[in-house]
Amino acid sequence: MRRPDPRLGRALALVDAGRRPEGILLLNQLAAQDEPGALLTLAEWKWIGTIVPQDLRQARELYRRADEAGHPGAAAAFTNLLGSGIAGPRDWPLAIRRLRAEARQDRTRRAALSLVEKMKLDANGDPIVAPEGRSLSQSPQVTLFPKLLTPTECEYLRRVADPGFQPSVVIDVKTGRDYADPIRTSDGSTMHWLIEDPAVHALNRRLAAAAGVGAEQGEPLQILRYRPEQQYRSHMDFVPGVDNQRVLTALVYLNEGYGGGETSFVKTGLAVKGATGDAIVFRNAGADRRADPRSEHAGLPVTSGTKFLASRWMRESRFVP
Repeated sequence: MRRPDPRLGRALALVDAGRRPEGILLLNQLAAQDEPGALLTLAEWKWIGTIVPQDLRQARELYRRADEAGHPGAAAAFTNLLGSGIAGPRDWPLAIRRLRAEARQDRTRRAALSLVEKMKLDANGDPIVAPEGRSLSQSPQVTLFPKLLTPTECEYLRRVADPGFQPSVVIDVKTGRDYADPIRTSDGSTMHWLIEDPAVHALNRRLAAAAGVGAEQGEPLQILRYRPEQQYRSHMDFVPGVDNQRVLTALVYLNEGYGGGETSFVKTGLAVKGATGDAIVFRNAGADRRADPRSEHAGLPVTSGTKFLASRWMRESRFVP
């Protein structure tokens, strides 16, 4: 990577000083000259959408250009987006070739590559063998997929999620401020699109195959951590009033050795506590697109140890940009 242009620092200082239009203009001028730091800065800003208007497709292109200009912070992000098809075309074979190159220099990328190479995937990154499940309930429709993930895959998700754990919060629609979620007292870590590496993406595709939907219908994977007395009180995953409804939920039990913590369907009495790697998929809405009241469920309080759970909501149609 070439030495940063001294004007990059000046552009950032202008933005920090409240002279945002001047700073952004200078950043765009530097980006037009393929200055790596300017390209990456604009990519991050356009991805988040706070300093400049959010534009995920432009952000992805800027990550690509920053990578080509030699910025070491851009390669992994662009590879991840290329592998998942977020905000642009998907090219799984190219993403894996890039991941192999990155793995030579970065141990976190080596871990991702090692996991992918152990999976039985086709050329598109989908599982070669469709997951097989057994019905636990017809109303609500709940299917168990024993050992859908391996213990190594479960441990990988826990490790990747660890730096991102934060107390679960909800947003006050009137003030826009976060406050502690009165229903869910766990800690959560979201595998958002920039950090959804090819290993996590391949696992998401396996979850989608189990649910019988396209991977593009899934929201970002969430990893939840429940310590003693933490729980997810009775609730429904159905979201009233949205056009693209959450019709399915997939849950993967990432560990064992904790007390309590069953997934309880409160209207039917069904309670599930899977072994490491077991998953359940259940339907939140009926064919009429109305909420299925029997899908109301709770994550019962953990009484001892720590419970880790992966959760992914599936929409009716494409959700990812």
